[in-house]
Amino acid sequence: MAGVQPGNEVIVPTLTFIAPVNAVVYNNAIPLFMDSDDYYNIDTEKTIEFIINKTEFTDGFTYNKLTKNKISAIIPVHVWGNAVWLDELVLLCKERNIAIVEDASESLGSVYINGKYKGKHTGTIGKLGCLSFNGNKIITTGGGGMILTNDGDIAEEAHYLTTQAKNDSVRYIHDEIGYNFRLTNIQAALGVAQLEQLPKFLEQKKDIYLQYVEAMKKQQGFSIAGVPKYAKNNHWLNLLHINSKMQTGTPESIMVHLENNGIETRPVWTLNHLQKPYKKYQSYKINRAQELVKISLCLPSSSNSSEDSIKNVILALNE
Repeated sequence: MAGVQPGNEVIVPTLTFIAPVNAVVYNNAIPLFMDSDDYYNIDTEKTIEFIINKTEFTDGFTYNKLTKNKISAIIPVHVWGNAVWLDELVLLCKERNIAIVEDASESLGSVYINGKYKGKHTGTIGKLGCLSFNGNKIITTGGGGMILTNDGDIAEEAHYLTTQAKNDSVRYIHDEIGYNFRLTNIQAALGVAQLEQLPKFLEQKKDIYLQYVEAMKKQQGFSIAGVPKYAKNNHWLNLLHINSKMQTGTPESIMVHLENNGIETRPVWTLNHLQKPYKKYQSYKINRAQELVKISLCLPSSSNSSEDSIKNVILALNE
């Protein structure tokens, strides 16, 4: 639907859950890895730099100067709920015929409040977007997700492909290979009910974020990762920043310490350009992502978290 063909390249962030990278390879395309900005999102400045300096635009398409492959798309992932700044990137991609497919799986409820896309929800700016309703997201149907687009033809094609590509549903005629990628009626009903609760969940998420931020003001060794000022954030997940100069520990040692106090945390994902299936693919000037992995730890952030449970996390960090 995005126009990506086998052998084409798709620009992806190295710092993200591996799912969007796998999706590229499922379609026999090739991932091209980019660095992160300070908000853990794809570094749009480096991405623009790469497109301008390391590609060429010929016959209406963009080609990688090194590999000679066509670059057909880019997947900005709104990591942890942080909206990717897209103003300049969208403009360049339109000029270069590169489709933008937004992964808004973690950013339901995040809305731009500044810039060209003020008032727009993440996932609604590119050619396509997607949401996830997995069990760990702000609202859940137990699994599955949603495709977002304002293009009627793409919406029709998405419905066609996700319902087994039936050209004749009575005689079961199929002109293409389709999929059974759809929510059950029960899951959809659950999702609608959850969506009604979204404003409350967002308030709870923000409250948890503010508790962490306030507590860390008294800490020299720790802080809470900042969020973009150009968007209203859903605060899906809060990340602890460790001041390496204060020698307060590593993500691994702090994770073990909190686990000994009955508190489950997680490190940031292993960067995808270092994962075994993807080491052979091209990456571009990756350094900030490596720094973030070394100083970051994912803290408990469920909207079901009580005030006491958050206090327990803070007390354990103070020990």
